[in-house]
Amino acid sequence: MSEIQNLQGVLKSKSYSFTLPRQLVFEVLLNAKPMSMAQLIKALEGKMDRASVYRTAELFENLGVVHRVNTGWKYKLELSDMFIGHHHHLHCSKCGKIESLAGSPMLEIMIDKVAASSDFSPRHHQLEVYGLCLACSKSQSSEAKALH
Repeated sequence: MSEIQNLQGVLKSKSYSFTLPRQLVFEVLLNAKPMSMAQLIKALEGKMDRASVYRTAELFENLGVVHRVNTGWKYKLELSDMFIGHHHHLHCSKCGKIESLAGSPMLEIMIDKVAASSDFSPRHHQLEVYGLCLACSKSQSSEAKALH
């Protein structure tokens, strides 16, 4: 089943229509890294108005089509696990870049074991790792050397 068909099924199961604006928002997110609302609006500029982007994003979040990737007090949106598979993120604290971290069966087992040791039954989780990307790490090293 294609991702578009999957989206159509989710919408239909909740009595929503599959519309062109919903398809456009979905297609932009399907082929992108996590995006802020500003980035999403810019990507759809000339194709749909700002209010429609916000309404569609809100609907998608309520239906579980997208979820928020928190970046401090802000957030970015990406398609949920039902469309792009479960994964985690690496966040650069300097430039704000977000990279997907491929899922690891060992990591998932560890998370389940830690939860079980606290008599907790997890239903969903997100792991966010913060640090510096390669470019920012190199830049910081260069800056430090210039100060000495």
